Amino acid sequence: MRDNQTLILKLKKLRPLLIFLIIYSFLYFVSPLQAVRVYGIAYSYMLEIALIVPPVFILMGLFEIWIPKELIQKYMGIDSGVKGILLAFFFGTLPTGPVYIAFPIASALFRKGARLSNMIVFLSVWAAAKLPQLMVEVKFLGASFMALRLLLTVTAAIAIGYLMEAVAGEELSAEIKERAAVAR
Repeated sequence: MRDNQTLILKLKKLRPLLIFLIIYSFLYFVSPLQAVRVYGIAYSYMLEIALIVPPVFILMGLFEIWIPKELIQKYMGIDSGVKGILLAFFFGTLPTGPVYIAFPIASALFRKGARLSNMIVFLSVWAAAKLPQLMVEVKFLGASFMALRLLLTVTAAIAIGYLMEAVAGEELSAEIKERAAVAR
């Protein structure tokens, strides 16, 4: 019985890959040229991920060892207030990588006791307000445009973070913490 459950769980984890293979096979028979293009794009994304993700996992391991849980709880936890929001904003603006790198970082921070609203701010700022992106935005669209967009983005991220925390409540927070622990 236990072996069957383990096999079912393994198959469930492979479901996205199987769906992709079925769709790709269908596309290959319908339009082989398009299928070759899809394969090339998928390959380039997989190569990008293969080059970026391992260093991130190494940094995440170092983060788990070097940064004490109490420190995260103090500065980004439930009682962190404005200080937690500012830190989440600061940490979100620094990196230059793609947004999928932010998810394991947010998971680790959440596992160590960071507040859900601070994680929403962190993820939102990472996606929409990284420093290199802001510099390019100033060059092409002007400082006043960048400043106004940044202000509105951060205001919206903070509002969404607190709204999500209020609407989600303890049940979703517990589910997220459980998923973060499993993803570890």
